[in-house]
Parts: sequence; C-alpha cells; structure tokens
Amino acid sequence: MKRILSIISVIIAAVILSGCSNPDAPAKYVFLFIGDGMGTSHVDVTESYLSWKAGKFGGEQLRMTQFPVFGTTTNYSADSYVTDSSAAGTAIACGAKTNNSWLGVDPNEQPLESVATALKEQGYKVGIMSTVPVNHATPASFYGHNRSRHASYAILKEIPESGFEYFAGSGMMGFAGNRWRPEPDITGYLEENGYNVCYGKEELAEAIANKDKVVFSQIYNRGVEPKNYESGKVPEGHTTLAEMVQAGLDLFGDKDPFFMAIEGGEIDWGGHANKTMPMVNAVINFDKAIEVAYQFYLEHPEETLIIVTSDHETGGVALGHTYKVNWQAFEDAWVAEGGDNTLSNEENAALNEQGLIRWTTGDHTGGAVPVYAIGKGAEKFGGRYDNTDIKGKILGK
Repeated sequence: MKRILSIISVIIAAVILSGCSNPDAPAKYVFLFIGDGMGTSHVDVTESYLSWKAGKFGGEQLRMTQFPVFGTTTNYSADSYVTDSSAAGTAIACGAKTNNSWLGVDPNEQPLESVATALKEQGYKVGIMSTVPVNHATPASFYGHNRSRHASYAILKEIPESGFEYFAGSGMMGFAGNRWRPEPDITGYLEENGYNVCYGKEELAEAIANKDKVVFSQIYNRGVEPKNYESGKVPEGHTTLAEMVQAGLDLFGDKDPFFMAIEGGEIDWGGHANKTMPMVNAVINFDKAIEVAYQFYLEHPEETLIIVTSDHETGGVALGHTYKVNWQAFEDAWVAEGGDNTLSNEENAALNEQGLIRWTTGDHTGGAVPVYAIGKGAEKFGGRYDNTDIKGKILGK
C-alpha cells in the first residue's frame, strides 16, 4: 500500500511539474514588433544601404534578420484583398479578420479581445509603443474597439478601460475632439483615471522612477495635433522608439511577466511618400528598438520571446534597376537636406530615378510580409500562415 501511495505521489508531482514547465505556455516576457508598411523589400533595401556604407555589395544585416526563425504571413482583410493598418492590426492583435478602417471589432461590430488583454488577465504588465500617435490604427488595435479608426477621441478614452500600464507615442490624434464635436483636453480625463500624462524625456523619466501608469507623448506635441509622421531629422528632445522600449523595461523590471507591442510607424509613411532614405532611416531606427529587446533577451533567453513582423507592405519598393543601385545619389541628397525630408514630389521622383530605386505605388500592396522570431516558442513562427494566427501562437494555442 505504501509503495502504491509513493507511486501515486511521484505521478502527481510529475504532473504538477510538467504543468509548471508547459512548453506551450506563453513566454514570461513577450516583445511584438510591428514595422508598419515594412515588406521584405524594405528590409532588403535597408540592408543594401548598410552594405554600401560598409563598402560592399551585400552581407550587412539588421538585428531582426539575424533571428533564427523566419516566416511570412498573409494579410488580406475581411472586405478587401489589400488591407489597411486597422484591419491588419486587429488581425494581429485579436486573431480575427475585420473590415478595412475598423478597429478591434469583427465585421458584425462585436468587440474582440486582443492578445494584450488576454495576457493582462493572466497577470502580465502591458506596454503599447509607437513612433506615431498612441491612438493611431496599429497601436490602437491592442486596446481600442470602434468601427472607425478615425474616431480618435473615443479611442483615447479607451486607454483607462484597458488597464495597461504604459503607452508611448509621438502624440495623440483628436487630443481635444475636432471642429465638429469639440471635446475637452484628453489629459484631464486620463489623469482622473489614474495615468500620468507626460511630455518629453524629463517628465517620462520622473514617471518611470515613480512607477506610475504612463501615457507619454513627445514634448513638441503637448496639446497639439501631430501633423507629420514621416521619418526625417530627429527633433531636438525627441525620444526614440529604442528609448521608449528601454523606459518600458525600466518601468516593468523583470520580476513580473510583461507584453510589449511596439510599432515602427514611420516606415509606412516613408513608403506612402516613396521617399527612399526616410524609409531606410525608419527601418534602421526600428531595428535599434529591436536591439534593446534583444539585449534583454540575452539576459533571459529561456523566458523571452521576440517577434518582428509587419501589418502590410507599402509602396512596392524594388531594389535596383539594370542591375545597379546608386546609393551615393541618395546619400548626397540626404546630407544636403540635413535629414529634413524636404524634397518635393517631383524632386523625390527624380532622385529615385537617379538612384535606381523603383516604387510601384503610393498605397498599400497585398503581398505577404515577413516574420522574424527568437526565444521561447519562436519555432511556432516559421513557415507561411495568416496574420490572424499570431495571437494564438503567442498564447501557446
């Protein structure tokens, strides 16, 4: 009898231990990077530029392309072959298709649960970061619910409902309603609901030190509607995406599990404008933020998952023409502009022609986009699948 009880005890202990070390359970620390508008061609063009800077035709790599797992995702929406950012963001965040311009709801207008919310319910801390406004289509897909991505003020009011600890971006669209429906400054509403709304590096550092719940915006967008998200010269006092990620790590620490959704939004705007160097610069800055997460991964390799993907491709950029690329032409123009991205459409078209980089459209395209992954559960992200599968793969389903 004692032997039987002993065997039963061993079996129970084994079951408990196996549950604790469930290989399909979500990683303790999850970073989901979304390069808005970033196709494989944008990555290729950027690495070509870096290789040229190193004095060779190829071989230089971004951090993301050094990750061991590579996959691709399809990204059509519920009502179009070619998605927009809100439908694609919803698919990635919520694991379900919706119509273009809809956000966090299905085609029947029923609210969807995002992966961020699901992990929040499991005890994870959550951070949402972007180089564009925190209520822009892609970042808002992780907490917002609206049949219009343009309902900016209403989406901002959903921040407290999410309970997420950290939001950071370039500003807030619909900061004070709009001319047809004036609303009070959103700052008071967010602060009344437990958030420290801070602007600029000094205020952010103070909020992080206090372990506050944070909504951060760039200092030059205090109470002002953001107008231009294209990547150009970094304004004085600007907080980079890499610094936003580091601030999130400083806020969360490594005791509790966390999930971060981090968007490089300016890649898309460089693509829409067909501006090669602003797009390349945006990809490089996005990769610097990935590097911050990668350094954290090196300290916690068995508990960290990093995924890098895109919502869609923008611009249809092609590397080279007649087997050549003239990077010197782009570099000279970029230096002459002082990184200010001031070329007119006509001047920019002429530069692309001289530099032998071609763009096929100023809009989104419907091609599959890349996925790069490293860490716990990264093997699930290899191969070809739909963007709606990402949520389940993160949650271990």
